[in-house]
Amino acid sequence: MDALRSLKKLAAFILYILERRPDEFGLVPDNEGYVKIKSLIRAVNEEEGFKYVRPFHIDDILSSLPGFQIETKESLIRAKNIDALPKQAIAVNPPKLLYTCVRKKAYIFVLEKGIHPVGNERVVLSATKEMAERIGKRFDPSPVLLTVHSQKALDAGVLFYSSGELFCSDLIPPACFTGPPPPKQKEESKQVEKQVEFKPKKTPGSYILNIEQEEEKKRRTELQRKRKEVDWKKERKRSSRIKY
Repeated sequence: MDALRSLKKLAAFILYILERRPDEFGLVPDNEGYVKIKSLIRAVNEEEGFKYVRPFHIDDILSSLPGFQIETKESLIRAKNIDALPKQAIAVNPPKLLYTCVRKKAYIFVLEKGIHPVGNERVVLSATKEMAERIGKRFDPSPVLLTVHSQKALDAGVLFYSSGELFCSDLIPPACFTGPPPPKQKEESKQVEKQVEFKPKKTPGSYILNIEQEEEKKRRTELQRKRKEVDWKKERKRSSRIKY
């Protein structure tokens, strides 16, 4: 009985998200009201008391609560009644500043190419840094927070769409957002690698040629040869001067 009561509580919470306020949990449904099951589970796990939820709990709801008002399609899920869902519409006057996050590893590419959708049909933006970071941490533990200047984007021809308290766009050009300084190139580490002397390990029964030692040995041999040649010439001259 306790397990069934817990399942009903979870089902009611998921229905609220899918049917009423997906934007409150950083989710933007597609035009048919679907969101990814994976994205829904991550959003649910962020809430106190629901960190245990896994995708198989969705199957439990569908099998144990027949007639419940949610449905799935492959990797997607939605509420059967989507009339109350926030409809996506063009945002004529979006907030002056909007926020979104990108993966740390992709930041250099983003600075050059702009912000593209990751895991969603469009780039998801928020009017608050907190929500942007909450969404960003679903795909990167330490995402890079970017500030989108909406007026610059509008001037560049970008369209913003509102979805409840969230916003989205197909693409944000590089000149329309700011972020932290890009990570330094690893030139210093490369220079250090060049300066470190390579010392191969000797293995039993093998001979490793030390190039520097061989070059030095050749140089000394050549010097000795030249000195002997010079001494021989001096001795010859000296002997030629001796009168018998």
